[in-house]
Amino acid sequence: MKRREFIRHAAPVLVAPALINGYTVKAFGASPFLDALTAATANTDHVLVLIQLSGGNDGLNMVIPLDQYSNLANARGNILIPTNKVLALNGSSVTGLHPSMTGLQTMYNTGKLKIVQGVSYPSPSFSHFRATDIWTSASDSNQALNTGWMGRYLGTEYPNYPIGYPNATMPDPLAIQIGSAVSPAFMGPAVSMGMAISNPNSFYTIVNNVQDPEPATPAGKELKYVRTVAKQTEAYLSVIKSAASSVPTQGAYPANNSLGSQLKIVAQLIKGGLKTRMYLVTIGGFDTHSTQVDPTDYSKGAHANLMLQLSDAIKAFTDDCQGLNIGDRIVGMTFSEFGRRIKSNASGGTDHGAAAPLFVFGNKVDGGKIVGANPTIAAAVSVNDNVPMQYDFRSVYATLLQHWLCVRPSDLNTIMLKNFQDLGLIQASASCMPTGVHEANQKAGINLISNYPNPFTSSTTISFTTDGGHTLIQIFDMMGREVITLVNRAYEAGTYTAWFDATGLAPGNYYARLQNGFTQQVRNMAMVR
Repeated sequence: MKRREFIRHAAPVLVAPALINGYTVKAFGASPFLDALTAATANTDHVLVLIQLSGGNDGLNMVIPLDQYSNLANARGNILIPTNKVLALNGSSVTGLHPSMTGLQTMYNTGKLKIVQGVSYPSPSFSHFRATDIWTSASDSNQALNTGWMGRYLGTEYPNYPIGYPNATMPDPLAIQIGSAVSPAFMGPAVSMGMAISNPNSFYTIVNNVQDPEPATPAGKELKYVRTVAKQTEAYLSVIKSAASSVPTQGAYPANNSLGSQLKIVAQLIKGGLKTRMYLVTIGGFDTHSTQVDPTDYSKGAHANLMLQLSDAIKAFTDDCQGLNIGDRIVGMTFSEFGRRIKSNASGGTDHGAAAPLFVFGNKVDGGKIVGANPTIAAAVSVNDNVPMQYDFRSVYATLLQHWLCVRPSDLNTIMLKNFQDLGLIQASASCMPTGVHEANQKAGINLISNYPNPFTSSTTISFTTDGGHTLIQIFDMMGREVITLVNRAYEAGTYTAWFDATGLAPGNYYARLQNGFTQQVRNMAMVR
């Protein structure tokens, strides 16, 4: 494969230095000097973590409607959890959790978990592929979209992406998925707005600079070339490594739990200072057509193991984030492409169904509550009967976008394509992003300050664009020392120029910093002889 073709087709994985105005992020991405220079915040305000349960989760054995138990016993007596093993929830005598989910029981009872009942959409698809497309695109069941709901959000928030990225306003990936491929949910209007980390093992291998040696063969030489090119072309490795390496100690996570390993990375990167807004992790195995339970103990088996992994991973992640002092900035949500049927099948499993509950969790969730009622189960059900829909999954998305990611109402319909009801999932006191963050994101990727010539010998003309009001332009050297303030006054909105006379200064690299209200940009300049 030719170098150009490799660059064009290479997947976005963790392999190369990022550039901001010609300088690697590794060189100054985590530098106190750059933070001061750009007035960048150390942390993102709000982060959304999505957990995908691939395969279609059996919601009736996860959130158990105890007031429907006798009719459930008629419909699924060969898999139903015994009532004496169902985990109790504070304030509810009619709803409980699978006995494997003690971690989530604790979170619910302490107000950090909310349950949304009966989540689906009109005319649901029972195909894994089509249903996943619908959930990731937020489309109607009869509608095919080429964009994902998260991609549309990120495209609205960062309209200039990928031109001019990374930059000082957004030096980090917009979204990260732990997986070998980027989800269609991140597909924006033109390009994917996310990147993938192939798996936890490769992440820590890269972070720790561990790499298998290339074999001494022609194929080994090709492998070395591919690795070299990849390291030269990926834009975000350095900032991710910097973020990860700044968090040497984390809380305990369950062993042999792939979801926990993924969420550990997420906590590490958030604490490490990435401004990434959205993370997606996955856990598979939910397509439980057969042998869903242990035939000698229905509280054990394949589905019980999945519930244990899910519960333990989320609890460990939440505890870790609390210990890292980032818990107030994170809200998480689980989802699966569909639920399972009410009636079990003869092989001790369940077939593809419609609605199912999902979880929303975090310190700022209006937790310890259940949205919706237990599904009503008839005394006699057929193999075709489904749990009825109570809430459209897009209402969950829209609520989180507006009240957690702080999407403006004027943009919400553009992202979600329709108007969906607010489900009140987030505490009313949870504040949104500081004023001005949205405006800065809108301008990210647009060059507001430049200079010509660059490189220059003794002087250069700096062009800058201001929205009006107080505008500041400062010149710094590589040591972070201010050389001169070129501009420091109010302007009408427009584009202007200022002359920088470098006579008497030593050759080298300098930085021109523009500040106009909340908006700031940095331009690197090279002085040569």
